[in-house]
Amino acid sequence: MHYKIVAGAVIAACVAGAAGQCPDGSAPQVIDNMSYCKAVQAVTYQKFSGAGTYNQITHMDPNTGACESTPVGYSGPLTPLDEEVSLHFRGPLVLKQFAVYAPSTASSKKRSVRQTLHDRRHGHQQFHGHNKEAREVENHAEEAKRGVGSLVTVTMANGAVMTFTNTYRGAAATTPTTTSTATVVAATSSKAASSSVAAASGKTSSVAPVAVSSTSSSSAAAASVYASSGGWTRQGYYSSDHATADGLVFLNNMGGGASGVFNMNTFGNSLSYASCDATKSAASAEVLNGTIPDNNEIIIMTNTPCVNGDCGYTRPGTIPYHGFHGAQKAFLMEFSMPMSGCTSGGAPDMPAIWMLNAQIPRTLQYGLPNCSCWTSGCGELDLFEVLSMGNTYATTTLHLTSGSGGGTPNYFSRPTSKTIKAAVVFKGDNQTANIRILDDDWTFDSALSSSSVDWICSDGDASTITPVYPS
Repeated sequence: MHYKIVAGAVIAACVAGAAGQCPDGSAPQVIDNMSYCKAVQAVTYQKFSGAGTYNQITHMDPNTGACESTPVGYSGPLTPLDEEVSLHFRGPLVLKQFAVYAPSTASSKKRSVRQTLHDRRHGHQQFHGHNKEAREVENHAEEAKRGVGSLVTVTMANGAVMTFTNTYRGAAATTPTTTSTATVVAATSSKAASSSVAAASGKTSSVAPVAVSSTSSSSAAAASVYASSGGWTRQGYYSSDHATADGLVFLNNMGGGASGVFNMNTFGNSLSYASCDATKSAASAEVLNGTIPDNNEIIIMTNTPCVNGDCGYTRPGTIPYHGFHGAQKAFLMEFSMPMSGCTSGGAPDMPAIWMLNAQIPRTLQYGLPNCSCWTSGCGELDLFEVLSMGNTYATTTLHLTSGSGGGTPNYFSRPTSKTIKAAVVFKGDNQTANIRILDDDWTFDSALSSSSVDWICSDGDASTITPVYPS
């Protein structure tokens, strides 16, 4: 994002203390003017609730570069990142798995799931049985008849009609669909999948719904039945080993090639579909092959396109999709950040994983500050960010407006030689955002038990951060 490396460095350097000491009184290690204290396995943003305003973009003129905005207020837990967010991955990075979960509102009474004694235990032992009930239900689930959401029909600019199942659920997420969610009913050319649909501005944007892998009926039944026990259901899943992306789409900021647009002298590249090797734009959605090279970035959103202004304003010609909404959401990921030795480019050998308010990439992630809500504080959360070339420390920082947000001088160890599994859980009901390294045997099942979510959010040794909201 705009100046994100510099801004992150300033915040993280400041939290080491005016006297240059770590919270425990020891002297920090200083690398490239950044202070680092100790490696941790978990970080909790606590008392994460407040109020503020940011400037929401309402118009962008690609000819003049002029942008218009209006102030928008927010208040409450996890704001403003309770709004739709996008997940960003910068290389060198290997992404093996990624999953998104949300609390289910399903009320099925077909089967009750009893919490086992093993899963009720506190501490590390509870972790190893984190999803035992969910797997038991999946193994024995009977065929379930479930609705797959309402059908949405869009008439494209070229006259083609496209019908897809709406998987976007907003704050009240429901069980994932079980069949392919995209079907082009009438196409007039190979480019029909990227035809224009109406955006909020009345302009047009190239976008198409993305087909996802079908899921077995037993898995669907497991998720549906398990929801009645208060668990969290999986909304999207990616596996590089199986070359599947279920409920997700991979984008990048390389518009103007095979998809998206490029505005010379004003906005530059828009969002585009990402090629499977993450190095260029693609004409339609492709599944990431798992490797993101140096100086390249992949953006993950839901596979539900923005239509009829339901994402708010989006840049003309971009490839806009819905992000992940709500103050209750969880992300699991398996990744590594290998040392590349690269010394050239904008961010060589500086991998990162971060979260943005999804309005930012849908307007302008890189470029004129007044054409994005980032500068005015619509929200960014760096999850694992390496701030200097070849560094083995990954930091986390919350960005709101200048002088607000929060960070810690503690860090996660960069996983250079093998993949690690990590969880990011937003819990609006207790006003926390939690980042935690998981054991290698954690599985990305179709459901998460509530006790598993609670375990992720209850590490007594977690480094804590209390965000500062704009005054």
